[in-house]
Amino acid sequence: MVTKKSKKKNLNVVLPCFILFFFLFSSCATQRKLEYLQQPSSFEKEYPNAGLKDYKLKPKDELYVQISSLDEATATISASASSSRETSGMSPYGASLMAHSIDNEGYVILPVIGKILVKDKTLAQVTSLIQESLVGVLSHPDVTVKLVNAYISILGEVKTPGHFVYSEDKLSVFDALGLAGDITEFGNRKYVILVRNENGKNVRRELNLLKSEILTSDYYYLRPGDILYIKPRKSKFWGFNQFPFSTLLTAITTTIVVLQYQKTFYK
Repeated sequence: MVTKKSKKKNLNVVLPCFILFFFLFSSCATQRKLEYLQQPSSFEKEYPNAGLKDYKLKPKDELYVQISSLDEATATISASASSSRETSGMSPYGASLMAHSIDNEGYVILPVIGKILVKDKTLAQVTSLIQESLVGVLSHPDVTVKLVNAYISILGEVKTPGHFVYSEDKLSVFDALGLAGDITEFGNRKYVILVRNENGKNVRRELNLLKSEILTSDYYYLRPGDILYIKPRKSKFWGFNQFPFSTLLTAITTTIVVLQYQKTFYK
């Protein structure tokens, strides 16, 4: 037969343990909240490649133009006498000093060639345009045009938030998170906010990185100037990441020992 005294004794032991386990489990993020690219089954599944529209140039963009040919006059027209290999290893600031900026009307000015309208054109179109302008000026001109200000900003719950310059033709949202050291345990992978300037307007989109369908999204690949913001999960505001669990465990253990000692001593 269970007496009131034994019930009270059991409660003194169980209650502190229950409180401890509550805090421990509340502080731990479940796997489903942290795992990327989830799908209902474990079978292999193919997804169509996400669309990536060619980036169209706009005012204030900066272009690096490299021109080579059989003529010695190439160095006069080119943005710099440096080779493309030297440029690839150059710091963003250094590359910007050697770049040509697109003015507010959408024109870029090159030596010998003059003003060229490049607004709303792709890099491939600008390359062809410059190459056509050099016909009759240089022998077999070869033109390379690169966007210098290809950068993204990543803010919020990542290990190293900041401003990142990249040179890849395609940069996925996961590539970007890799630059920032990945999302922290307290980052909300289900509601990642993407801010992008489209047709002169800032557009806000929410990306769910937990689902594999992100692989087919029009926003899977980022564009220059995009901003990623990783929202914190609600558990962050409860301060579980800074909770002194070792101190709590020690206090509860000490309390249980003292209670047991008192009951045994005064029995």
